[in-house]
Amino acid sequence: MPFGRRRNRIDRTLRERGVPPEPQHRERDVEETTGPYDESDVPDDDGTPRVDLGALRLPALAGTELRVDLNQQQKVIGATLRYGDSMLQLSAFAAPRAAGIWDDVRAELARSASGQGGRLQEVDGPFGPELSGTVVVTPPAQPGGPPPQPVRRAARFLGVDGPRWFLRGMISGPAAESPEAAAVLEDVFRRVVVVRGTQPMPVREQLPLTLPPQAAEQLARQQQAGQQQAGQQGRPATPPGPPGPTA
Repeated sequence: MPFGRRRNRIDRTLRERGVPPEPQHRERDVEETTGPYDESDVPDDDGTPRVDLGALRLPALAGTELRVDLNQQQKVIGATLRYGDSMLQLSAFAAPRAAGIWDDVRAELARSASGQGGRLQEVDGPFGPELSGTVVVTPPAQPGGPPPQPVRRAARFLGVDGPRWFLRGMISGPAAESPEAAAVLEDVFRRVVVVRGTQPMPVREQLPLTLPPQAAEQLARQQQAGQQQAGQQGRPATPPGPPGPTA
């Protein structure tokens, strides 16, 4: 069963919290979810081990590798799951109570890709409408090498509207073009759990991500060691790279 906009699920979640749902603007014929999940509707017999990143709980499936992206302040700003040569980048955002944002986000992504020389078109996927095609990206610069040139890459954008959240996934690599190669990453996306929280947030603001305690301790040790070494050598410390726990 495809995961469309779970209108009925959103209403049910609000009723359970004693909050009357806002007026419904669109009708959907999907009543139950097979994932991705809100924290309130994960099946009791799910049995999937997950890495807790705060707003996202990501499945730890055999053969997949999880890497988190940190900014200069060492805050988690993104998560990527790799399977072979393919990757799934995940982000979750705040959304309105009564209406999803995936319809608008799809249109914006398609316009942005076209303006940069890529091309994305809407197709029906296992989670409802998605975008498939090419995007133009600039690879990271190599030390001492020439400036990198933009390249065109195959990509798929998946999106799911949940209760006050929106989950976006971008698949790249062979899985963006081959259904067989995409099967594992689609299963990963299907098993993601979103933890929205109760705090008010502006629509489209990214939900906060955090490192698991063990990874946070590892990063703190790396930072401390780097600062000590820099102090002994009389130079500024270089922030370490983000840890990449293997799932």
